Amino acid sequence: MREVRSRFNFVPLFLFICALWLAAPASAQRRRPQTRHTTSKPATTPAASANSNATAQKIVVRTEPNAAVWLDEVRRGTTDATGQLEIKQVSAGRHTLRVRAKGFGERVVPLLPTERGRIALHLLPTKDEAELIFQQAEEAREKAADDDARKQAAELYRRALSLRPRFPAAHLGLARVLLDLNDMDGALAEIEAARRDRPSYAEASAVEGRILREQGDTQAALLAFQRAIREGRGFQPEAYTGMGLALEDKGKYEEAAAAYNKAVAQLADTEPILYELLGRTYERLEKYKEAVAAYEKYLSLAPDGKLAPAIRSIIDQLRQQANGQDIPLPPPQ
Repeated sequence: MREVRSRFNFVPLFLFICALWLAAPASAQRRRPQTRHTTSKPATTPAASANSNATAQKIVVRTEPNAAVWLDEVRRGTTDATGQLEIKQVSAGRHTLRVRAKGFGERVVPLLPTERGRIALHLLPTKDEAELIFQQAEEAREKAADDDARKQAAELYRRALSLRPRFPAAHLGLARVLLDLNDMDGALAEIEAARRDRPSYAEASAVEGRILREQGDTQAALLAFQRAIREGRGFQPEAYTGMGLALEDKGKYEEAAAAYNKAVAQLADTEPILYELLGRTYERLEKYKEAVAAYEKYLSLAPDGKLAPAIRSIIDQLRQQANGQDIPLPPPQ
């Protein structure tokens, strides 16, 4: 399991989702539904979810090249060589923007309801040794391809914490590494340490949910994901994704689909893998029209993605399966 999950370190949310999907227990693996002559029930479609926030606007962050950018504690990507990153569908209201670049001090600023369009953030170089080692640890974790590399990242986090013991982000990063190393007790201890210094920490609660689900405690995982959503004031796509997977574990597919649709809407079509999870859930509900729509959306976003060949095959099977049923499916793309 570690070898499979190791290919998907948490860089943007896509990698986390892949890790959760590939780490799903046997009870949650795809079960091809049996053909049944029925009409699919109404369901919330991915398109409807994504279009639910009509007031959303985009922002373009301008800062240092290769800077990581978070919106409301959810990583939304990395700036390009010119220092720009476009974030689509930012909802109305107040948000928090966080930017970190190697060799620079991290900056956190409020994003007021009137601030949309181009947002320029000037970062200052830093000589803070704890911050610089922490940045090295983050880079090492994101690039780690095996356990030796993960152990090196863990040591960097520990060095940063030795210099600055009260460093919630470093505790959280170490928790992620220990999770990938299958050290669940150690990972939970780091989450507890992070929350001691930052009691309301949505990202830490979402990671705690991942750990608990990996341990097989689905109910406790759901409670952690729900806490993450509360702490994120409703915006926590990592938690909604984890909740969907946990609900699938419990066989609650309608609720799982609703959770995935929440994550889809919040991430504005930036994570194609969510549509694979959504399509799989609709299959289990025998809502083939919705399943095909979700899979087609995945292919439109990631036509050359790793899952694309398998998804094309699944779509073909669903069309054959629906043959003769009163289920009008969208035409092939």
